[in-house]
Amino acid sequence: MVENCRGAIHRVRKNIEENCLFFGIFAFLFSKEMDMKNYAALISQELGLTELQVKNTLELLESGATIPFVARYRKEVTDSMDEVQIAAVRDLHTKWVELDKRRAAILDSIKEQGKLTPELEEKINDALKMSELEDLYLPYRPKRKTRGSMAIEKGLEPLSKMIMRQGPIDLKATAAKFVDLEKGVRTMDEALAGARDIMAEWISENIHIRESLRNSFKTYSVITSKVVKGKEEEGEKYGIYFNASEKLAKAPSHRVLAMLRGEEEGYLRLYIAPDEERALKMMEHYYLRADNDCSKQVSMAIADSYKRLLQPQMETEMRKFYKEKADTEAIKVFVTNLRQLLMAPPLGQKTVLALDPGFRTGCKLVILDKQGKLLHNETIYPHPPHAQYKLASDKLKRLVLQYKVDAIAIGNGTAGRETENFVRHIPFERDVMAVVVNESGASVYSASEVAREEFPDYDVTVRGAVSIGRRLMDPLAELVKIDPKSIGVGQYQHDVNQTRLQDSLQETVESCVNKVGVEVNTASKELLSYVSGVGPALAKNIVDYRNENGPFPHRNALKSVPRFGAKAFEQAAGFLRIRDAENPLDASAVHPESYGVVNAMAKKTGCTVSELMQNADLRKKINLHDFVTDKVGMPTLTDIMQELDKPGRDPRQDYEVFEFDKSVTSINDLKEGMVLPGIVTNITNFGCFVDIGVHQDGLVHVSRLANKFVKDPNEVVKLNQKVMVKVIAVEIDRKRITLSMKDV
Repeated sequence: MVENCRGAIHRVRKNIEENCLFFGIFAFLFSKEMDMKNYAALISQELGLTELQVKNTLELLESGATIPFVARYRKEVTDSMDEVQIAAVRDLHTKWVELDKRRAAILDSIKEQGKLTPELEEKINDALKMSELEDLYLPYRPKRKTRGSMAIEKGLEPLSKMIMRQGPIDLKATAAKFVDLEKGVRTMDEALAGARDIMAEWISENIHIRESLRNSFKTYSVITSKVVKGKEEEGEKYGIYFNASEKLAKAPSHRVLAMLRGEEEGYLRLYIAPDEERALKMMEHYYLRADNDCSKQVSMAIADSYKRLLQPQMETEMRKFYKEKADTEAIKVFVTNLRQLLMAPPLGQKTVLALDPGFRTGCKLVILDKQGKLLHNETIYPHPPHAQYKLASDKLKRLVLQYKVDAIAIGNGTAGRETENFVRHIPFERDVMAVVVNESGASVYSASEVAREEFPDYDVTVRGAVSIGRRLMDPLAELVKIDPKSIGVGQYQHDVNQTRLQDSLQETVESCVNKVGVEVNTASKELLSYVSGVGPALAKNIVDYRNENGPFPHRNALKSVPRFGAKAFEQAAGFLRIRDAENPLDASAVHPESYGVVNAMAKKTGCTVSELMQNADLRKKINLHDFVTDKVGMPTLTDIMQELDKPGRDPRQDYEVFEFDKSVTSINDLKEGMVLPGIVTNITNFGCFVDIGVHQDGLVHVSRLANKFVKDPNEVVKLNQKVMVKVIAVEIDRKRITLSMKDV
């Protein structure tokens, strides 16, 4: 697209001097072979990857390969790039493609106006940023009538050009010549005012002024928030922002989002601007070339251009820029939390009795078999006002014995601690663990179409209890049925760009599901839909086929499922497990395309594949270099050996039982100085929230996470982590608990 980049090189050099462009692109532009279609080169420069890595990755993605598949099974092609790097390549490619689409649209628009010169076309083709493109297009963008355009219609453009040259002319006499009653210019002052309006627009459309001012706004802007008069009491929750001011570039994302939300709700008024004097001096330095009457008019036009045109435009840009930056941070927090929640240790295949606690309505009870199938449900009333303690206790003892229950899952909502205490005091006749389960989102699932389809004959209370029980058995398999935004682990999740948030959460769920792997003969269609290459429609086909024909005996049987073609099989097979299949590799993460390699290993070792998987001494005899080919390299062979060592191993940690302090069940029991066990339920940029078993999570501010400075709370804690905390303050009326992890 760009045949001659000498102008681009000169311009980028200038931009670098003005801190307008990063150095990676500058270095790249020295290539005479530069072509804006060479996305691989641009992306490799920005991400620090080789061009071949980027090119191969893009080819795989464009062929329909998923990120989990590329990261796991195409390491030779990408040189072992991980999912984060692959996603970054994809996102930057999308960015460059969108830039070129906009470039083409701008060129077409200007061409249609008959104003596209070779010089302008070259500048547009050389542009490497969307803001640069839009600045170049600004003078040609179709617009409504402005003060400047009306002044041009009055014939004042020649006067503006004379003034802008700032020569030694008789300004009054010159301006008087443009007085024209028929055109609406009645006086010399009106002529000068119109000329200034034209100059103000020229100044506002100058690409160098805009870029310099943009950088000034990004670097030096201060965000100031003021309370809207009369809203002081109603907007009290935004009290800390009623008269706040800080440098925007250093404002934490959660504060930016909070202020924007306060403005959106009508309680705050925000102002964003750098030092006005600095901005005006920069503009004057660029334009003023004399000290005469004309330059005074130019100076007035500069001030007007800044205050009336540029400052509002740049403030809008900064709002968008820093909102997107805050969104990125908030989404990153949400994604990190969600990943930790989905990858929480599963209890595994156990018979579970689940309780959805309640006082007046009782505790809904369900029993699930080792596969999560509902076996029994009823309601018990151990708490006031019914207080059927003995009846409920006897019933639980009988059911635990009858169904050989291994664990009791108790929701942590209303009456959760009371139900936990009730259960722990029952003398069961078999070993059974009682576990408090975070039930966030269970009510969302119970009222969902997924739950209605799964349990059409049961009400929402039964479905909610089932979700609590299954969440203990396998958090990942159950939580995929719930919209991630309903799980309650985000930060200002409703304020960020919802499309970006949804895409990021979707990718996170897909990543977790494929990292763990899915048992195809027991998985729900919701879980199957997140498997690489599957999706909702094919997941339904898999379940329907399984229901009609029975369990899949081997991976190749998946090819009999309608619409499960060769591409889908390639993408999905390695992530789908079939326990007790004839070929033991079907239960592992070894991809069917590599079965021949494993068979060759077994043959050379003089054993069967099963013996190779069961005998570490046999595996030690294998020299991986003997099996390297032009398609199978050491990364794949290393993965195969790790998988043979522990086939189908769940990457999640083993489950650990946790108990709250038995002496503390409500916020009224808390005293300053208490040290209590808790579970991290949410992590934000300003700290983490910890459940200490009183129905109200406490906040550990980032300053109280450790005895050293902590920039990112995720450096210290993880979601669902068991921690010890000290109670610093309790505000019962406001339901606020302040905790600390320092010196505990």
